[in-house]
Amino acid sequence: MFELIKDVLKLALIVAFLYFAFAAYAGRKRPAWAAFVEKRRVQVLLMLVLAVVTIKVSEDVVNRESGVFDDVLLRFIHAHVPASLDGLFQAITLTGSVEMILPVLAIAVAALLVAGRRFEALLLTVSLAGAVVVVYILKAVIGRVRPNLWNTEWYWGSSFPSGHTLVVAAFATAAAIIAGRIWTGTRKLAMLIAIAWIVAVGVSRMVLGVHWPTDVLAAMCIGAFLPLVMLLASKHA
Repeated sequence: MFELIKDVLKLALIVAFLYFAFAAYAGRKRPAWAAFVEKRRVQVLLMLVLAVVTIKVSEDVVNRESGVFDDVLLRFIHAHVPASLDGLFQAITLTGSVEMILPVLAIAVAALLVAGRRFEALLLTVSLAGAVVVVYILKAVIGRVRPNLWNTEWYWGSSFPSGHTLVVAAFATAAAIIAGRIWTGTRKLAMLIAIAWIVAVGVSRMVLGVHWPTDVLAAMCIGAFLPLVMLLASKHA
């Protein structure tokens, strides 16, 4: 527990340092950037948090320093979630499959294009496409072995990161951003729904025993980061 608290404080300090260092540089050298950072402070801080957590978790996974945490948490989940709920979590996992999301993407993009929302259609498409590419690259490069703590369904590829969680995080975050841009009054509700979906899929991967907790955490951060960085890098932010 002490190590966890120490890591959280360390990451918080890193995020704060990066934010204030960038803000100070922008204030002196790039006034336009400074105004942008001030206007989008929450989004910039969120991006920094997601990036720093992803780097930290990935480093621990590559250096095999997350084993105890992953093993203990996964066993705890398995011991406390009734087997009778496996069907529910399998259904939740299914909502994060590309086979389920692609038809939704096609319908949403067509509707956005008809409504003249070309940037939103592009944001949703590129976020999902980027998520799929990142999943394939990281799985191939890191090659982490999936959990083998109890009998589970076989899935393609290595364990890190969780593909289902990353794809859902990218899609849901982009969808929430789009909903908030079109219907400003729904911004908070859309984000809450997105977070609930992302967390549900991430938890389902752990309950089913096919991913380590750090696989899921990194996937959540990377997936949410992709549409945010695309939005902030565009003139539509």
